[in-house]
Amino acid sequence: MIIRTEKESDINAIFEITKQAFENHPVSHGTEQFIINALRKDNALTISLVAEIEEKVVGHIAFSLLTISDGSCDWYALGPISVQPKFQWQGIGQALIHEGLSQLKSLGSQGCVLVGPPKYYNRFGFKSFSELNIEGVPQQYVLALPFNEKIATGLITHHQAFSVKNET
Repeated sequence: MIIRTEKESDINAIFEITKQAFENHPVSHGTEQFIINALRKDNALTISLVAEIEEKVVGHIAFSLLTISDGSCDWYALGPISVQPKFQWQGIGQALIHEGLSQLKSLGSQGCVLVGPPKYYNRFGFKSFSELNIEGVPQQYVLALPFNEKIATGLITHHQAFSVKNET
């Protein structure tokens, strides 16, 4: 498996993999692939990595800048992350997360936030902090990973692409 930065020729594969990965997800609105396209269109994909096996893209992870009401800078959102269903549970998502977080740290990022199941993301160091919230999201699913001693506090706002509706 190779993890690398996305190329323009990967865009259709990323769209399809993301669509397939979230097709039967219990909390998905089916917009994840459109979120990635909207982030890309707005040049808001700070990091966009693909996992490739035998020259075929089988996974993708996106990181984008977010804002926090306390004015903290250099915090990023992890997501969407997706792995083609037949390749799930083989460590591909884990490898994408590790590489993405490593790249974020090398950019001087202060931390990373995601919305997801704590049972999965705790293994990467993410945890819920009562000081960080996302409107409409239950606290236990708002997870953060500070890269230093200082945790940001307040309301988290993702890039506007996260409110995109289904579109082509």
